[in-house]
Amino acid sequence: MTATASERRIVRDHCLAPGRLVDAPSAGARYGRLFPGLAPLAADPDALYAAGTPGGICDASHFPTRGMLSGHSADDAHEAAGWPFFGQFVAHDITADRSPVGVQADVVALRNARSPRLNLEMVHAEGPVGTPFLYDAQDSAKLLTSADGFDLPRNWQGTALIGDPRNDVHTFVAHLHLAFLHAHNRLVDRLREDGVGEDDLFDEARRSLTWHYQWIVVHDFLPRLAGPELVREILDDGARYFSPGVGEAYIPLEFADAAYRYGHGQIRHRYRMQPEGTFYPLFPDLFGHGPIPPEHRLDWAQVFDLPGEAPAQRAKRLDGGLPASLIALPREVTGDVPVDAYRSLAVRDLLRGQATALPSGEAVAELLGEQPLSREEAGPEWGGATPLWLYLLKEAQHRAGGDRLGPVGGRIVAEVLIGLLRADGDAYLTVDPSWRPTLPSAGPEFTLVDLLLLGRAPGA
Repeated sequence: MTATASERRIVRDHCLAPGRLVDAPSAGARYGRLFPGLAPLAADPDALYAAGTPGGICDASHFPTRGMLSGHSADDAHEAAGWPFFGQFVAHDITADRSPVGVQADVVALRNARSPRLNLEMVHAEGPVGTPFLYDAQDSAKLLTSADGFDLPRNWQGTALIGDPRNDVHTFVAHLHLAFLHAHNRLVDRLREDGVGEDDLFDEARRSLTWHYQWIVVHDFLPRLAGPELVREILDDGARYFSPGVGEAYIPLEFADAAYRYGHGQIRHRYRMQPEGTFYPLFPDLFGHGPIPPEHRLDWAQVFDLPGEAPAQRAKRLDGGLPASLIALPREVTGDVPVDAYRSLAVRDLLRGQATALPSGEAVAELLGEQPLSREEAGPEWGGATPLWLYLLKEAQHRAGGDRLGPVGGRIVAEVLIGLLRADGDAYLTVDPSWRPTLPSAGPEFTLVDLLLLGRAPGA
């Protein structure tokens, strides 16, 4: 018997995943180490402060080759400017470390307030029953947005009503979160049209959106960040260093406190939000935690390459430097800090690696069988023992032209993200590795751009 169009759409949008597992561990998820046999790097804290503060070696505004071209820095990378913000969105989905900044940390006591799963917990939270204030009271399968659809839902004081307040820290991640809210609601409409029962609508839409998101991470995001050959190797042959069993996932410190902080080095100082619009510094101008004004409404074509549109702004090339917006963060971002240097994100990244006793980048490269950077490439000030976070940024510069991570950083990130999916009993790689996206795509493969177009505000 031939299936009807309605039946075909149900098959297309229905995900054969088991029932939802409990997301957030009550005592917090654990951290661990990828390379427990490597000795920690004991760097001089004063050297870390000096490297990350204004005028230091991580301050991109003091690099001699910097310049401005029509509002852009002269160090454009190959990929579009929106990709590091998507990387931040993914980070918020799998990690939330609320320990204070400092030169020491009790690693045993560290807890991850997020479940180590790419499951959009920050979008759906505990669902319409557990977190009803995130959902439409008139249609409980749908997530709330602002009344006009151009902003996150907010209370009367302007605080976003979302599953993770970090997704309102600046306008780019707020817009990404908003796009996922709209995409979920469009999936509800599609499934309802296909005849899915009201009792199943939310779970079906959540699963479908989550699997499309996971597909994007594996087939769109990671190939750009780590290289398609490495991603294919890990998918086909398995991981060398990170392969936890189902239900046994953890977040490696080498990932959380070094490799996956790569995105800080891809941030530009200024961005244009709309065609022919004003260029704004990320901080303080595009700081979030309040209603998005009309002039900050983001046209996705400004930061991602959309079909039929002019090329977007590009991400900053990876080279170990951070823009002024991140070297001198405003008080609104950092709060009151005991040491002024803590206003620098570079200082925070360097100190975090010291506090969690990470090995040097050279030691990790040797363990992985990669030729370490020379002292000149990594920076002669480190004497051949470079903090892992900075080493991986310099590796990207010298081994991948600054367009993506190098062999060490790329392997850590790709193995961990794919390993987290394989350790998740609800993920598509575990339930049905042959699954393919069912939502419409502009090209041969479903991409983040397709999801963003689906998640545009009505009338945008």
